[in-house]
Order: sequence, then structure tokens, then C-alpha cells
Amino acid sequence: MTQHALELEQRLQEITSRISPLNSDSIEAAEKHLNSLTKPPGSLGKLEEIARQLAGITGEIAPDLAKRAVIVMAGDHGVCEEGISAFPAEVTPQMVMNFLAGGAAVNVLARGAGADVFCVDMGVNADLTHEGLISCKTRKGTANMTREAAMTREEALAGIIAGYELTEKLARDGYRMFATGEMGIGNTTASAALCAVLGSMTPDEAVGLGTGINEERRQHKVDVVCRAIACNVPNAGDPIDVLAKVGGLEIAGLVGVILGAAANRCLVVIDGFISSAAALVASIITAQATAYMIGSHLSQEQGHRKLLQTIGLSPMLQLDMRLGEGTGAVLGFHIIDAAVRIMREMATFESAGVSRG
Repeated sequence: MTQHALELEQRLQEITSRISPLNSDSIEAAEKHLNSLTKPPGSLGKLEEIARQLAGITGEIAPDLAKRAVIVMAGDHGVCEEGISAFPAEVTPQMVMNFLAGGAAVNVLARGAGADVFCVDMGVNADLTHEGLISCKTRKGTANMTREAAMTREEALAGIIAGYELTEKLARDGYRMFATGEMGIGNTTASAALCAVLGSMTPDEAVGLGTGINEERRQHKVDVVCRAIACNVPNAGDPIDVLAKVGGLEIAGLVGVILGAAANRCLVVIDGFISSAAALVASIITAQATAYMIGSHLSQEQGHRKLLQTIGLSPMLQLDMRLGEGTGAVLGFHIIDAAVRIMREMATFESAGVSRG
């Protein structure tokens, strides 16, 4: 192991040591306030659960979440050489420029949710320049994981640390709620491989239709995942090893975003299948991080339901979406805002003069 890799390992240990349990006193105070509101106990269901979680994360009953960010991590995948996507790899850099121009679906939905979009080049296979682009590139795309490891352990660690450092900087700037987004042609294949190794799924269970391939190509994709795992023999007991061998640079960045949110006591809203694969890795690195996550929606990707169950997340929405980018997570912001407004604005039995049951 190089000196730099050792330093990155130590840095990751420092980060995870900063992630502490939720504030139980604040959760208790939130529960007391919820039970004082003009409604039967528990009748707002998931909204009450979110309110308690937010209190535990922030230490406040009705936190100000006005500054919220969508972090869209972008990276290319060498496994695209195996013909696993309905779209060519060139779409990754093209979509990055679309994000930066404000024209993608996540940009539209983020404007509606009052969120800022940050686009990060984690490993796009192109030379991109734009004043709004955040560059954390360590290499131009991963290697073809059916023939060799997608990246080195050092590169995977560097991706995690880059995602962490960006999130920490934004937290210092006042952002308190984050959404995970991604772009990378081929990344459902990498995510399926991660799930097959870490998520108690077979490759056939983990592999879905991705960008809209047919069943014949899905079976080919299953075979590609099997070959990648057989080629690299990732160690299921070491999530960094698995991430390096069959993951992606943008997935590594999202692991860092999730850990960064948790270390800075911020909420992180997990998007779809790829983001959830990153959440799985983060939850194995440190189980404490899971308490800072909220599952936004149930993707159409067939492995997503089981993946969320493995992590311990319950999605707020089911809209038959499978776009990624952070779109489902941004829609989840509206539900979270509703939970905060309930805590801040709803009358109590005492203030409204309503008799308790």
C-alpha cells in the first residue's frame, strides 16, 4: 500500500469516528410535541417519523432546511465496452453539460424544490471545462471490470474522500439537507455488481433494465456482472475492496457525500438504485450513517426494493421512476418540508382549545 493510500485509509477512519448516534433527547422532545398537536397520535405516519429523525439529526424540533443541495456525481464505466446499455458512453459528458446548462430533469425539479445543483466530474472520460463544474477526477472512467478491477483501492478511497470534502464544505456554507444524484452510462451494471456481492442478491435479482434494454440484453448484463465478480473476486467483508473492483468513481463520490452529511449532522436523501448502492457501501463502512439517510422513492429497477430493505430504508414515494440524477430525492424534499411545517405551524390541543381524545 502506498503512503497516500495509507493516509486515505486513516482519513476515512477519522471521518467515520465523527459520525455519532442521533440526539435521543431531541427525538423525545419531537415526540412530545407531535403528541401535543391537534390529531390522533401517529396519524401523520411517515411525516411524524421524518420529524423525529430530523430532530435527532439536527438537535432541533423544526430545523431550517432552506439551504439544500443536490450533488450530481458523474463518471464513466469501462464495462460499457460489453454492450450493456441502450445509450453510448458519450452520453455521460453530454449530460454533464446539460446539467451545467440547467436543462436536465433534476435541474427542473430542483428549481421547484428550492435546491441548488452541484455537478461533479468524478471520472468522466472526456476533458470538460465549465465554470460551474466541480472537478474531482482521478482517472477518465473506470476500467472494464470483466477484465480487471474497475479502479484501484487508492482511487476508490480518493473518490470517497472527495465526496466527503465537498459535502463538508457545503455544510460549512450552511447547507443542511443533501440529495444524492449521479450520471454515468453503465452505472446500473456496477451497482448491480455491488448489490450482488454486498446486498444478499443474486446477479439475476440485482440486474434490471437500466436505460431501457430488452430482456435478451438484460440476460447479457447478468452474465457481465457474473464475469466481473468471477474476474475480480471482491472480498464481501471489505466494502472498499468491492467498491474498487466492481464499483464506479461516481458511486465512490456518493459514498463520501453520505458519510459527509452524517459527519456534519445533516440529512441525506437517497435517490434511486445507484444512489442506494452507494448508501449500502456507506452503511457497511459504518452502520451509524444509516440514521442520517432517508429513502426517497422506489425505483423501477427490480433490485431496488430488496436493496432498500438491506440498508433498512423505507421509500417515501413510488412513482415508477428510473432516471437517476437525484430526481426522486429532490421530489422527496417536498415531503420533508411538509414534516417540518407540521412541527412549526400546526396548532396544539392547548393553543387551539381542542379537547384531547
